[in-house]
Amino acid sequence: MTDNDFSESNGREPGDGSGTGADGKRIFTDISSRAWEHPADRAALAALRRLPLFDQVLRALFGFFGEKPIRLAFQANAVRVGPNQFPHLWEMYTDVCDTLDAPERYPLFVSQNPVVNAGAYGMDKPFIILNSGALALLKDRQVSFVMGHEVGHVMSDHVLYRTMTVLLTRLATLGFPIVGLAAGAILLGLLEWARKSELSADRAGLLAIQDPDQAMSTMLKMAGGGSDEETSLPEFIRQAEEYRESGDLADQIFKVLALLMATHPFTVLRVSELRAWIESGEYDRVLRGEYPRRGEPDPAYAEDLSEAANAYRKGAKDVLGQMAGAARRAGETFWENFRR
Repeated sequence: MTDNDFSESNGREPGDGSGTGADGKRIFTDISSRAWEHPADRAALAALRRLPLFDQVLRALFGFFGEKPIRLAFQANAVRVGPNQFPHLWEMYTDVCDTLDAPERYPLFVSQNPVVNAGAYGMDKPFIILNSGALALLKDRQVSFVMGHEVGHVMSDHVLYRTMTVLLTRLATLGFPIVGLAAGAILLGLLEWARKSELSADRAGLLAIQDPDQAMSTMLKMAGGGSDEETSLPEFIRQAEEYRESGDLADQIFKVLALLMATHPFTVLRVSELRAWIESGEYDRVLRGEYPRRGEPDPAYAEDLSEAANAYRKGAKDVLGQMAGAARRAGETFWENFRR
């Protein structure tokens, strides 16, 4: 069915509860965040919740800081976006929220920061911070991708854990005593999950703009800056595929070490994961209106989570197996040389 087959009276296709906006984009009425959540995101979060003292540490942090101080800390040096402040950005943000059928307009702020980035934070009351560097470098549709990415985080209930990740990371950097052995282990778990959650939010960002090239071009600019005239998306995609396909053990180890304290996966890998989702056909199915709705039962969730967790464990086991094998071979080589 094409866009021309939609009812002109309300922009909705009969029977699927979704429709199109004035610009022809699909409006994902009542969409559930399950539509864009990456299996590794679910698996990592499930593993994180099984960490000893996980709930206790988060409750302690929540009680130590509180909702209002957190909001003030993040928002005190930022400008709230609305009809009278950054009005064009507010229109773009409203369109993103309408497209993803967000339950509400989460407060959006612009912060004077040259880094091309954004974040969704909060505890009970989520909000979004958009760095001014993103507005300076990115085109409108690319900025919308970033905002859709952050709205996706909020709708997937990532915000509390992401806020805790930021707080623990900053406390660890300052050597604060609350970050002991238990909290340190939880921080590593939170960082591992946070990287996987970015893959889910990238899908939400793509659904918000429905333009794969602009979504991946955003990541290109976030990776290296530069203008459209200076960069090539096809070259960046080839770079992403080369990195992903590299199977050398040393490279695998360097990937793990490089990401150990990172909150985001490598940008080239995010591009590869987004392309894989598109090529799988899942993106097109969502565009056709074939997506889970909020409030619908999800009987397959436990099975899906189990499969994702098994795949996640298998990936880790494979890397550890490669490392063990390499260590064994290195030891054998050492003793052979020593006997000589």
